[in-house]
Amino acid sequence: MTVTHEVVNQAPPLTGFSAADDPALLEALRREDAGWGEREVQVLGALAGSEEVQELARMAEEQPPKLRTHDRYGHRVDEVEFHPAWHRLMTVAVEQGLHAAPWAENRPGGHLVRAAKFYVWSQAEPGHGCPISMTYAAVPALRATPELAAEYEPLLAARTYDFGLRPPLGKSGLIAGMSMTEKQGGSDVRANTTRAVPTDDGTYRITGHKWFTSAPMSDVFLTLAQTEEGLTCFLLPRVLPDGSRNRFHLMRLKDKLGNRSNASSEVEYDEAVAWPVGEPGRGVRTIVEMVNMTRLDCVLGSAAGMRAGLRQALHHTAHRRAFGRELADQPLMRAVLADLAVESEAATTLGMRLAAAVDRSQAGDAAEGALRRLALAAGKYWVCKRGATHAAEALECLGGNGYVEESGMPRLYREAPLLSIWEGSGNVAALDVLRALAKEPAALDAYFAEVEGAAGADPRLDAAVARLKAMLPELADPERAQLLARTLGERLTLVLQGSLLVRYSHPAVADAFCASRLEGDWGNAFGTLPAGVDLGAILARTRTKSPDEARG
Repeated sequence: MTVTHEVVNQAPPLTGFSAADDPALLEALRREDAGWGEREVQVLGALAGSEEVQELARMAEEQPPKLRTHDRYGHRVDEVEFHPAWHRLMTVAVEQGLHAAPWAENRPGGHLVRAAKFYVWSQAEPGHGCPISMTYAAVPALRATPELAAEYEPLLAARTYDFGLRPPLGKSGLIAGMSMTEKQGGSDVRANTTRAVPTDDGTYRITGHKWFTSAPMSDVFLTLAQTEEGLTCFLLPRVLPDGSRNRFHLMRLKDKLGNRSNASSEVEYDEAVAWPVGEPGRGVRTIVEMVNMTRLDCVLGSAAGMRAGLRQALHHTAHRRAFGRELADQPLMRAVLADLAVESEAATTLGMRLAAAVDRSQAGDAAEGALRRLALAAGKYWVCKRGATHAAEALECLGGNGYVEESGMPRLYREAPLLSIWEGSGNVAALDVLRALAKEPAALDAYFAEVEGAAGADPRLDAAVARLKAMLPELADPERAQLLARTLGERLTLVLQGSLLVRYSHPAVADAFCASRLEGDWGNAFGTLPAGVDLGAILARTRTKSPDEARG
């Protein structure tokens, strides 16, 4: 009988690696006074690359959450049921402090260590990163009302994942969500029609329909509603202090592009009870703190997706033979892989620098706060835009093998656009760059002070800085500024990435980045790096360790 199913020339399973096996990541921890967290990051990275966690990620994705609006008797229950794999992933994330630990521990470098953990753990399964990120971001917004923060912040920062619908202040740990957008407004939240009416006990009754509410089984939500004073931020729990359900009704789960593991929903408030957060009528200003923190995680999530896609491409091409030798040894594939590696490292290095700016600004460094404001808006625009392009090219490195669900590459590809859309799609982020320049003039000074830390080190970087400065006078015309907003966001990010790579990365990576992204000796697709770039050094820096090496 002829043997027809002998498997040859296929890559072995990619397990037993460490997602923390990443020079750009570890070097950032060491230079930013966060080396104390390296061991924790390494342990979590090894767990993320384990066969056990990869199986949890698969099950959470293939067994999506289910909405139960009513019980068998017709009573509203408004519950979402998740696969146990989801709860296991959430448990690890919370126990590792990815949700809010830096706010409670107040340790130097705490936000950077948390960012590094979020980066490596997101590579295991990105969907559950959404409620983790929102919980992290809720704390600074909630501090606008100190009495609420005093009650809820210790539970939001607690390292206990306590799933289930019970009164929040009686639980051992909380998860927070955010519910802002409505179908008629989208990113224009000032067009919201949800209304909030005050009562004699200091609470409000909220009525309205929210178009997107991610992770609807969270314990509490920050939401926006119109009051007599204007748009105001509120804290709205799923369960009231007396144990009764709040009038928070789940209308449907979104059938969305991207991950399937996390639930996104439409919600109706029917005189739901909520507590005001911040100054009445200043809801956007209050909740923008939450938005900025989740934008940081958009950058980190995009960088994590790039790293995960690169790892898959490197692994597959190292084991797949064509035309007499491994794909990874063929010149054109080496050029593609090296280009993907440069993009990945630039994103990671920027993400870690932004997280370090959070640490410094929280410690009172006003210049770092201004830098974070501008660089985060620009980075959110550009890095998240690059994520989808990077995912497509990484998938293509696997060819048809990457096109099937079992490879995991379609999951990365579907997820990538989310991070560019979430918390403001491209135009919103680009316009926020202009807003940052207008409202915080110190931001531009802080930006150039950071960038010029590499002045004179590479003439291509110096020329890019000069070109960036030359376009700034054009921003004086508001109409012209809007037309330039995307170009400005792109250039601000590329110049900052170039400066960081020149100072801190391997010379081959910095050279390739400056020659291609800054000097323009580059095509319109990955794999078009200029001649003379040291592909070998770049690829050696990104090589994934074998399972035996990782265990040893």
